[in-house]
Amino acid sequence: MSKYTSPGVYIEEIKGQVRTITGVATSIAVFVGWSNKGPTDRAALILNWLDFERLYGGLNTQSYLGYAVQQFFNNGGTTAYVLRLADKTSAAPASVANTTLKAGVSNVLQVHANNEGSWGRSISITTKKRVPPDSSRFDLKVSYTDPGGRITAETYENLSMDPADARFVQPVINIDSSFINVTVVTGATAPILPDEVTGVVLSNDGADGNILAPNDGNFEQALASALSLLDSVDLINLIAVPGETSAATIAALEAYSKKRRAIVLVDADSTDTVTKLQSGSNGAIVTPNGENAAFFFPWLTAPDPLDGSQSHIYPPSGFVAGLIARIDASRGVWKAPAGTDAVITGVTDVAVKFTDGQNGVLTKNGINCIRSFPIHGIVNWGARTLAGADNRGSEWKYLPVRRMALFLEESLYRGTKWAVFEPNDEPLWAQIRLNVTAFMMSLFRQGAFQGRTTRDAYFVKCDKETISQDDFNKGIVNVLVGFAPLKPAEFIVIKISQLAGPVV
Repeated sequence: MSKYTSPGVYIEEIKGQVRTITGVATSIAVFVGWSNKGPTDRAALILNWLDFERLYGGLNTQSYLGYAVQQFFNNGGTTAYVLRLADKTSAAPASVANTTLKAGVSNVLQVHANNEGSWGRSISITTKKRVPPDSSRFDLKVSYTDPGGRITAETYENLSMDPADARFVQPVINIDSSFINVTVVTGATAPILPDEVTGVVLSNDGADGNILAPNDGNFEQALASALSLLDSVDLINLIAVPGETSAATIAALEAYSKKRRAIVLVDADSTDTVTKLQSGSNGAIVTPNGENAAFFFPWLTAPDPLDGSQSHIYPPSGFVAGLIARIDASRGVWKAPAGTDAVITGVTDVAVKFTDGQNGVLTKNGINCIRSFPIHGIVNWGARTLAGADNRGSEWKYLPVRRMALFLEESLYRGTKWAVFEPNDEPLWAQIRLNVTAFMMSLFRQGAFQGRTTRDAYFVKCDKETISQDDFNKGIVNVLVGFAPLKPAEFIVIKISQLAGPVV
């Protein structure tokens, strides 16, 4: 029976055919390295330098990790993940003696720092029973004193030792605390006794373990074991392991980055020279997945806040990651993160200086040079991938072209999932063409492609030409997307001729 029973005007909302495809982020960086503080079971999200100080303890002269993260944010980075490496055989979390915090019997509330390191010895615990009628409950305060003497406190009220209680101490602390985790054993439900315990320090066991330095076998073994922790991170674009130059490790990182549609920022060795790199003797230069990596030379000189602002040299990956984020935000992923506008901040000098001729040879080998120019300052002066050596002839020679392709792949991968299990026929194909074309058009209007018209800039095909009968029978929809990338103008040629005077 019709629902229109009375003459009149009826309004119905019809679902539109356009499903907006949103471009993904392009400069989410991952930093990997050794630290004496911070989680080791996951890569933690860091949105600013204060986040890093809170979770990982800030700068540490025994590791490049903190410096690289700080350099990233100082140069324009906004979002990063940090993967802390630790020697699990020698590092241990600090704990408190079980006999100090107890409820009439031993081993009732065990307290540990929530990750390995001697930092946990700077944690103190204060507990206090609540007054009747809440005498079966207690309050707990956690205080942490950082190396700079700043105290951070967490207070948890109205806790219970009863697993059936909504304020059961174990999940409340373990979910919310940045410093400790607790375990209730023996099943006791009484509050902590005596009535008040003040300032119990987690003094047992806390150890930093062996320091893991880049290019050390233990460092690389820990990196290989921890790399899978990045699988739980939804999206990453840049991967940096500051100071790591081992060809085998770089190759493993490149293979992983290809799977994640990311770019590895490879540091030159601190001892690399122009002569060594001109000869192509650096093993990191030739790699199977070089299109997903970019090599930067040389190291950079910057003041060290932990050494009275004395100058030290640092690997360039942290600086460059921040620079890429800044260029992406202001110009787009299709703009090469190089040129006179690609100024690296927080740097006083480059560790190695070279001539234009030397720069030319290095560029032909796929090496991105960081140079110091009068007026402009210290800038990145290269935009090639590790597949960018002239003699390789790779279509992914240029970093912005490769990053643009990865951006399109990831955006379209996420933006077309709605089509899975839809009826595989012309109406679906038309919808896909409509949605993908709208996305490509928005990029064209931003200047992401070369060409004066859309016909010159990109194309989208999804029809019987791309989907054979065999594909149709197998439930496969082939969408062909092509784009004309913008390539950086590496060589500006200005031809000058002298105009002859008039012949009389």
